[in-house]
Amino acid sequence: MYYVYMIESLQTGIYYKGSTSDYTRRLNEHNNGINVYTKGKGPWKLIFVQKFETKSEALLKEKKLKRCNKDYLKWLINQPVNILNLK
Repeated sequence: MYYVYMIESLQTGIYYKGSTSDYTRRLNEHNNGINVYTKGKGPWKLIFVQKFETKSEALLKEKKLKRCNKDYLKWLINQPVNILNLK
């Protein structure tokens, strides 16, 4: 399984979008300053996760999300495709 995820900076409110096979590990990496873009902008909160069968599907969705405005992303976070809403 592959996942597209969004995290929100609790410091600045910005969103970061990415794809991975382990979104929990990636959140920890962002919060520990391993990612260059997110380093120094945390702490980060996981706000969206969508599951995909293939890596290519996840990468395509990630690219699309990076072009979306914040209003759409806020809407998307509350949709059933966000597996965090199932917990």
